[in-house]
Amino acid sequence: MQFVKTMTQFCVGGSAYVALELLYRRRSHISMFGAGGLCYVLLGQLGRRRLPPALQAGCGAGIITAVELTTGLLFNREYQVWDYRDQPGNVLGHICPAFTAMWVPLGIAALELYRWMDGELDRLMPSSRPNPS
Repeated sequence: MQFVKTMTQFCVGGSAYVALELLYRRRSHISMFGAGGLCYVLLGQLGRRRLPPALQAGCGAGIITAVELTTGLLFNREYQVWDYRDQPGNVLGHICPAFTAMWVPLGIAALELYRWMDGELDRLMPSSRPNPS
């Protein structure tokens, strides 16, 4: 059941990421579904760590930026998905400081949504709860 729970979270994250892109840019790419799902699941794992909120926010932005860079290097070689080459401080045209800063509040919101969903999925799928040992 843990696999089903993780895949549910992955699909929620991927769908939300694509929806945000559609709202912001009016277009997206299938690779953004995978990037969003991966970010969401990784943020959920980060949320299980006992870290100060500011550190969680910074780490969350770092996770999203790293996934964006990796996705860009794999799927955005011709800059057909996005292009930050004209942004100050960009790295290979795939990431830039302005978007990294934007990931801070988005990451915090995603962490809270993940925590809430995690509890709801545990309630709906009791066998997915970890065994207390």
